[in-house]
Amino acid sequence: MTVCDGFLLKPAKLFDGSRIRSDLLIKVTRNGFCHLVKNSESGGVAPKIIDGILSVGFVDLQVNGGGGVLFNTDPTPETLKAILAAHRRFGSVAILPTVITDAKYVLEKAVEAVIESKHQPGIIGIHIEGPHIALEQRGAHAARFVRLYDPGTFQLVQNLRLKEIPVMITLAPEVVSMKDIEALSETGAIVSLGHTNASLHLANEALSHGACAFTHLFNAMPAMRNRKPGIVAAALNSDCYTSIIGDGFHVDDEILKFAIRARPIKDRLFIVSDAMPTIGGPSSFKLYGSAITLKKGRLINSEGKLAGAHITMAGTVKRFVSALGVAIEDALKMAISVPANLINRPDLASLENRHVKDLICLDDDLNFERDLMDII
Repeated sequence: MTVCDGFLLKPAKLFDGSRIRSDLLIKVTRNGFCHLVKNSESGGVAPKIIDGILSVGFVDLQVNGGGGVLFNTDPTPETLKAILAAHRRFGSVAILPTVITDAKYVLEKAVEAVIESKHQPGIIGIHIEGPHIALEQRGAHAARFVRLYDPGTFQLVQNLRLKEIPVMITLAPEVVSMKDIEALSETGAIVSLGHTNASLHLANEALSHGACAFTHLFNAMPAMRNRKPGIVAAALNSDCYTSIIGDGFHVDDEILKFAIRARPIKDRLFIVSDAMPTIGGPSSFKLYGSAITLKKGRLINSEGKLAGAHITMAGTVKRFVSALGVAIEDALKMAISVPANLINRPDLASLENRHVKDLICLDDDLNFERDLMDII
């Protein structure tokens, strides 16, 4: 069977972007695009049976590296292709390559690379994480590159948005003024609060000026206290989109459960991998010239700090269901539909008119098996 023949697929279970279904077939056209049809509309053609769960691939809005390469180290279109290829092996078909706090020329080159890759399927924009963050909450970001906001950053973001490239920018509202947050938001960029010591009041003020998301909840943020709720409470009580790292190291599983239950509006918490070059690559790499080593599932720098994560979106979805008791549909939404909606790309969560190459299969235990193309 080949794509050019056109054919029908009957998945045992199908995730349609919002729920698991078993009453639909997928008609794959001669050019490889998918259309959902009812079982009764098979036209007498025997479909190919697909076991497990069929879905579109994952949407990851925070990817630092993969396949042995780091975007910051070599911000080129070739690096982006290598990172995307590494993550596609584990079911992620759409990523926001992430450039963290670094020298100005690194950010400039990263922006150029993303612009050159605008028509590369799977590279859906850029996540600029820093450099305008709180020094005390920099995490693994190099202190020497943390700096105050400057017009150059706005010009880079504006240039990307004029080319209709999605942009997420993580910043600290105590470092970037409300006027500048508003200006960034007006370009259509997603202003996400993170790596910050912001109080509840300051975080809410930033939201009133256009910020609309929070980056890796609980990490690089002060702890929530009974009389100092801080930015964590602002995030949990808001109706904003909030990312979280689900490897079990960045945030304890009991806190993950709490965060999932705490949101006042459903489908606003989403998974990011925060993945590094070790995904599909060797067990160590260099960041800012220093070694980062994978030790018992953790990526550790020379300061003993976590430096990104070693987990895939598929691995996080499985953890959320098996370790946290999250419903399969909800876990898949957190890895596909919610991030797709945040960047205003609901098409990334839909099977309708998607190419068959963007479909993945999970077994009944939610292990990522392979791309659908490897099965048919």
